[in-house]
Amino acid sequence: MIRKEDKLVKKLDWWTIATYIVLVLIGWISVFSAVYDPEHGQIFDTTQRYGMQMIWILGGWFLAAVVILIPARVYPLLSNMIYVIGLLLLLAVLVFGVERGGSNSWLVFGPVHFQPAEMTKVFVAIGLAGVMSRPHFNLRSWRGIMQVTALILIPAGLILLEKETGLALVLFAFIIVLYREGLPGWIPVTGIVGIVLFLLSIVWDPQYVLWLCLGICFLIALLLAPGKMTVIITLGSFTALWFLVPLVLKWLSIDLFASMERYQWFLLLAAPLVLTLAIVAFRKRIAYLKTLLLCFVSSIVLIFSVGYLFNNILKPHQQARIETLLGIDKDIYGSGYNVHQSKVAIGSGGFAGKGFLQGTQTKYNFVPEQSTDFIFCSIGEEWGFLGACLVIFLYTFLLIRIVRIAERQRHPFGRIYGYGVASCIFIHVFINIGMTIGVTPVIGITLPFISYGGSSLWTFTLLLFILLKMDASND
Repeated sequence: MIRKEDKLVKKLDWWTIATYIVLVLIGWISVFSAVYDPEHGQIFDTTQRYGMQMIWILGGWFLAAVVILIPARVYPLLSNMIYVIGLLLLLAVLVFGVERGGSNSWLVFGPVHFQPAEMTKVFVAIGLAGVMSRPHFNLRSWRGIMQVTALILIPAGLILLEKETGLALVLFAFIIVLYREGLPGWIPVTGIVGIVLFLLSIVWDPQYVLWLCLGICFLIALLLAPGKMTVIITLGSFTALWFLVPLVLKWLSIDLFASMERYQWFLLLAAPLVLTLAIVAFRKRIAYLKTLLLCFVSSIVLIFSVGYLFNNILKPHQQARIETLLGIDKDIYGSGYNVHQSKVAIGSGGFAGKGFLQGTQTKYNFVPEQSTDFIFCSIGEEWGFLGACLVIFLYTFLLIRIVRIAERQRHPFGRIYGYGVASCIFIHVFINIGMTIGVTPVIGITLPFISYGGSSLWTFTLLLFILLKMDASND
């Protein structure tokens, strides 16, 4: 007779567990290589980071075993309580937290430093799954959207107060979960467009961004409008007035742009056009035109809010990172130093790498945070293109397995939670690797299962093994 425990072990997704173990071991070796000290050559030396990482790994495996033993039904039953516990931990940090590395996000218990902001991903994933799996929950209603928005924004706001901007931004990865569960597509698209406009407004002159928005709106109108010629005439008339009026005034010895900026002339000319089209849209009840006008006006508001947001809301180091990413500030000895050195390290690795413990950029500490946020550059330098591709392949394989697990869950709670796990891992991998090669801003987040640190490793271990337990109990 097969015991219940044996049956449970057989039902675990061992391909996922094997991938997890390989990534964790790669992380341990990479931490050892990144901070290797010949005077402390033993990989189990707990006075060094690689020795401590082994303790975090063993602790993570212990947590995984405990999670496997806990009945899966506990999570949906206690989802609200688990979420509230997460909020209480974040509030405790604001009162009792200790500053470390520029952020006030750590709780200290003797030699143990714990970062609740990392663990928030677990609490939010379970909280969202609990709310969204209720029978009468409707994500397409305003009430449903407000509920899930609050579940994400409240912990994100508390984490921002702890000066952990990167970890707060990670929570917005749960939009992927919402989209899978029926969130209208225009909401995430609006967010992406808003980010693009924000970045373009920093790099370009406002008039060029305004023309881009106008052009896109007219292109969409041309596709949707029954009368194509009306759209062409409207855009043609606007463009003609834009060029001809300043020329006529200049011929009359009046320089229009001596008293106003070009973007101001654009807005002055666009105001009556928008007003006229709005009257037509409401009188004739043209739905697509109302939407386009709302998008255009909202874009104008965003474009002219960027300056205030960038200069007054973002902190100097955040401004510097965005300017470095966009190529505005190429100070490789200041704000761009980390990324520059990381790219040099990865590039120097070539196809097959320099070999284990042979990375010069790593050994001589050219790359800051090389065992945590920038650990991928150590892998790229010592194991080259092949090693980097192997790590990316393992993450891709892991994400595919997680999505498959999520899709085969019988209860919505498991599916929603599974997509939450996939979203968190994906956004961490995407941004962290992107940081090291200079395609995403440096926001200080870890590479799952590989970066040094107990808080990060234990968080992702809990996320993954809670899902594996649900899958094994999926009867």
